Amino acid sequence: MHSPTLAIQRTPLVAVYGTLKRGLSNHHVLDGAEFVGPDVITSATLYDLGPYPGAKPERSRGIEVEVFKVNARLMTALDLLEDYRVRAPAQGMYDRAIHRTAFGPAWLYLYNPDVRGRRAIRAGGWPNSA
Repeated sequence: MHSPTLAIQRTPLVAVYGTLKRGLSNHHVLDGAEFVGPDVITSATLYDLGPYPGAKPERSRGIEVEVFKVNARLMTALDLLEDYRVRAPAQGMYDRAIHRTAFGPAWLYLYNPDVRGRRAIRAGGWPNSA
């Protein structure tokens, strides 16, 4: 049900909030994706994990995301980068779920491990948040 091809059939949009954003270290993974636009979503809170953030499905005052249109090949590359495990999503580093954006429903990668002791980012974005 969560394979890259079926994911694209549900929605071709992905909302990114960390190193996949334009100008950051992993944006190259999205080469070939269409940038749809920036948005602010309130259905997730970011946690500063040091070299990258992780999102949890917790209400926020609005975190900054960038929305991209992707194909199945790019979704596969994103799943690999995020250690998303199709057959056992809870066992990978990230799971993914559909969240609402201004451009329609989009996949958002959600961090599985515990975030106790990590700084929450409930408004703004990563890495430039205060």
